[in-house]
Amino acid sequence: MTSQVSSPAEQADEASEALVGGQRAPRSDHAGDGEKEIRRLDRVIIRFAGDSGDGMQLTGDRFTSETASFGNDLSTLPNFPAEIRAPAGTLPGVSSFQLHFADHDILTPGDAPNVLVAMNPAALKANIGDVPRGAEIIVNTDEFTKRPMAKVGYATSPLEDGSLDGYQVHPVPLTTLTIEALKEFGLSRKEAERSKNMFALGLLSWMYHRPTEGTEAFLRAKFAKKPQIAEANVTAFRAGWNFGETTEDFAVSYEVAPASQAFPAGTYRNISGNLALSYGLIAASRQADLPLYLGSYPITPASDILHELSKHKHFGVRTFQAEDEIAGIGAALGAAFGGSLAVTTTSGPGVALKSETIGLAVSLELPLIVVDIQRGGPSTGLPTKTEQADLLQAMYGRNGEAPVPVVAPRTPADCFDAALDAARIALTYRTPVFLLSDGYLANGSEPWKIPETDELPDLRVRFATGPNHELADGTEVFWPYKRDPLTLARPWAVPGTPGLEHRIGGIEKQDGSGNISYDPANHDLMVRTRQAKIDGIEVPDLRVDDPSGARTLVLGWGSTYGPITAAVRRLRAAGEPIAQAHLRNLNPFPGNLGDVLKQYDKVIVPEMNLGQLATLVRAKYLVDARSYNQVNGMPFKAEQLATALKEAIDA
Repeated sequence: MTSQVSSPAEQADEASEALVGGQRAPRSDHAGDGEKEIRRLDRVIIRFAGDSGDGMQLTGDRFTSETASFGNDLSTLPNFPAEIRAPAGTLPGVSSFQLHFADHDILTPGDAPNVLVAMNPAALKANIGDVPRGAEIIVNTDEFTKRPMAKVGYATSPLEDGSLDGYQVHPVPLTTLTIEALKEFGLSRKEAERSKNMFALGLLSWMYHRPTEGTEAFLRAKFAKKPQIAEANVTAFRAGWNFGETTEDFAVSYEVAPASQAFPAGTYRNISGNLALSYGLIAASRQADLPLYLGSYPITPASDILHELSKHKHFGVRTFQAEDEIAGIGAALGAAFGGSLAVTTTSGPGVALKSETIGLAVSLELPLIVVDIQRGGPSTGLPTKTEQADLLQAMYGRNGEAPVPVVAPRTPADCFDAALDAARIALTYRTPVFLLSDGYLANGSEPWKIPETDELPDLRVRFATGPNHELADGTEVFWPYKRDPLTLARPWAVPGTPGLEHRIGGIEKQDGSGNISYDPANHDLMVRTRQAKIDGIEVPDLRVDDPSGARTLVLGWGSTYGPITAAVRRLRAAGEPIAQAHLRNLNPFPGNLGDVLKQYDKVIVPEMNLGQLATLVRAKYLVDARSYNQVNGMPFKAEQLATALKEAIDA
């Protein structure tokens, strides 16, 4: 995307010191009598926070959708508890949604919110440490009573003890105002209270001049079977808007212009990583002219892919929710044998259970996409937090020599292209493929340019149709392991095709014929051939962004792309020479990676693990790649990375 920011320093300012309501306020429209001031900003970071039952994710989603329709660039960070219903009013039960939107190209959800909406004391206490001085805080004063404050350790009210004096605090009795606005509907107090998130959404929509029609239509559609509830939510939403318009406490509203120059011409929509990945799989099946089959077992944060694909039977998609992880991948591998584009989705714990069947897919040499939406571990770990710690598991987490290609998207929208690439590799080379996304990409969202169908790759494959080998006596037979000389892929023979009967199973195959073989020399040949097939996969060369002849390279993979790029922008704006490269293909590595690494004196590898890519790079290329690691369940912050990279440059 092309930035509209007027100087490199401004372009690098991904999330610097906050001013009122945003990073900068370049100009204002000073109001006349009875009119409120409108300030123009180039970017804003908002965080909605409340109890896990307060609807913060829905509120954030709706604000994001309206922001996308307005034309801003955006990036989001949902953050919620692992429990279905965490204890109300407690710190572990706090759910938040952060949105960064701007009039130019941005890369991350932002380091620190300019505006915090805190629905209760727990939300305030859990998030206040991230809020810079001078920022705005909107608090629901109705919840700041003795018992809720005591639950989170407030001996006195932070609204009264001076602890928030460094912030612009807007005390708003959200619950009371919502109940008052909904009197005409005859709802119980509890039912009316549930709409307070819509009141807050209306207030923020007024504050930042967001469109409202889409949200009202969404509410009426969501509660179509309960029209009274639908209208109550719409009324609460409008009441929040009107409150902002009329109250004296909000003397200023803000405008962030559309990012009209940040995007190439085209049709855009807001999309999350899991949704983009789902669409990518459907597109791949259509481009391959194959039915799409998903064999899966629900697991956070991958379940949304199962939910989404189940909606698209009209595109030839079949979804099977199995009784466990092993059954899910077993069904998917069976579908691959039967001629489908087969997929199984999971997270790290599920990969462990699927590992034997992945090894079977390696032995059978069938196309299978294994989607791993990584999360914090080990074991159950942090189900709703992000991590990049499954790379070595994807590379080596099987018995025997069982090499598998690995592909990793870098942004939510890039999950679409990564799914197409994984399908290309699986179908072309007849192999299972790992697609490594993570919770940050899966749940985060950004604008996505909807591609034209003629821009998508042709993924069509040819099934075997008859004999492909002639014996010494002239007999024509079908050899299931006779390989394509370019790709080393074996034929894909759909069961039921006359004359193509062949053995399958996990026992070693004889080269060519596919008969069971215990011959040591044959096993050595097959192991080396399967490895050579993976090593020979065609992947693009690694592109390096180095405008200044730097001596330090920052190398990343997966979802670290946004924070790394934001940090690199900052350093370059400050005059620091630094190069950047980001890996999509992790097995095999791009063919030029070794030469790239040797061009730099220092190679820094930021990862949300304890150094897994750095370990692979050091082992394969014998370079002193240095790790910068974080495993706290959250993505890197741009300022944090910029500081670490500057220290590495100066070391």
